[in-house]
Amino acid sequence: MDDSASLQLRPFRSGDAEACLDLFRDCVHRVNSRDCTDDQIEAWASPTIELESWRARFDDRFAYVVIENESVVGFTDMTRDGHLDRLFVSDDHQGRGIARRLVERLLSDAAEESIQEITTDASITAKPFFLRMGFSVVREQSVECRGAWLTNYRMRRATHVEAS
Repeated sequence: MDDSASLQLRPFRSGDAEACLDLFRDCVHRVNSRDCTDDQIEAWASPTIELESWRARFDDRFAYVVIENESVVGFTDMTRDGHLDRLFVSDDHQGRGIARRLVERLLSDAAEESIQEITTDASITAKPFFLRMGFSVVREQSVECRGAWLTNYRMRRATHVEAS
């Protein structure tokens, strides 16, 4: 990251949940909308997602945020068995190495915890990024989300492989 001095990666804190939820919704509407229908976007980033249940999904996970000027501009979380659940970067901060830095941190955590492999269910939009990070596609999936069907890709990566 060229401007890494202005970006701080730190562990997720409970108080970050609302900012992460807002960033997630904005990112889905502004970035993932390139590859999804309006109905899919509305289901995925539904305004009915409850903040406390969203916050609870970070519990007992490896979870990080990237902060710039006191605002969350990216976040990720991974289960203790190596499933990367969420990885989102603000549309205004795409292309600055934030997602790469977050995934590299999760890879480091996985290696430290002797997790042999990280899996994720990558959106159509995120698939090229994960391929660049050394993940491979296991299978294409069609998943139901609040009444809409979304295509994603089960992907995996061994923790010891170098990213390209």
